[in-house]
Amino acid sequence: MGGQKISAIVLSVLLLSSCGETTEPAPPDGSSELAPSISQYTLSPLFRPDVIYGLDDRLEYYQIQNPFLHELMDSTVALVQKHALKPLSHGRYKVSGPQYGSAYGLCLSEPYYEQPSSAFCSGFLVSPDLIATAGHCIRSLQDCQNTAFLFGFALPAPAQVTEIFEDNQVFFCSEVIESDIAANGSDYSLVRLDRPVMGRPPLRMRRAGEMAVGEDIFVLGHPAGLPIKYSGGAKVRTVKSEYYVANLDTYGGNSGSAVFNSQSGEVEGILVRGETDFVSRNGCRVSNICTNLGCRGEDFTKISHITRLLPQ
Repeated sequence: MGGQKISAIVLSVLLLSSCGETTEPAPPDGSSELAPSISQYTLSPLFRPDVIYGLDDRLEYYQIQNPFLHELMDSTVALVQKHALKPLSHGRYKVSGPQYGSAYGLCLSEPYYEQPSSAFCSGFLVSPDLIATAGHCIRSLQDCQNTAFLFGFALPAPAQVTEIFEDNQVFFCSEVIESDIAANGSDYSLVRLDRPVMGRPPLRMRRAGEMAVGEDIFVLGHPAGLPIKYSGGAKVRTVKSEYYVANLDTYGGNSGSAVFNSQSGEVEGILVRGETDFVSRNGCRVSNICTNLGCRGEDFTKISHITRLLPQ
């Protein structure tokens, strides 16, 4: 899915700790507790994401300075085939995956060439024991039972990929509550895990209304199955009845990723499909580069398909 089309200036803002006073956005539930500000890190008025496009702004877990973004990343899950898990002692697991560059036939210049591509999709926590993802990632109970759900597949430090997972990071399927795939329409699945997830808060989701064209968004997930990445600086291009279209910087493994409103921090949708990921060049493959308004855009299913299945 999708080419690279985000601002390099936004990246520099994210890598700096905030300074000075900023106005924190009010939480969507109207409580007096202030929500952590995303805009102060990524969407300062002086650094709007439409300044420069065409550069790759994906960031690793350790490169993020915003603790609220870390919390969102901690509640994001990698979907991995169960056969890729190797049980270890004390309830731990080792996860294996092919080298990203070799598996995709990439040119050596591609970022993350040597990282493992272990996940086939992404997902996110919507209640203590429920995961939302794309419908084409989990179509049936059989698909679900062949899948492990891993929290914390990331780079917590440079060149340090998490490969060993504790028992409280690895979950399995209990049931598929609902799964739906419609061509060029809705695409979602709601999965119940084998037990509640402890210490990771469910993500906040929009419960009323919808986004408008031009609003700022970002995505957290596992592009091409890689350790979790942040990608921001995107905007809603089109609003359809069942989904949105945006210029998100995403790849196939991002399917099922949560797409967030950059101002509120709420989940607005589930990344489901988009532009061709790679193009051939001199006998190898490179990421597809798109201008801000070029290519078809990336589609994300409206989160209302999930919230209607959850208690109010």
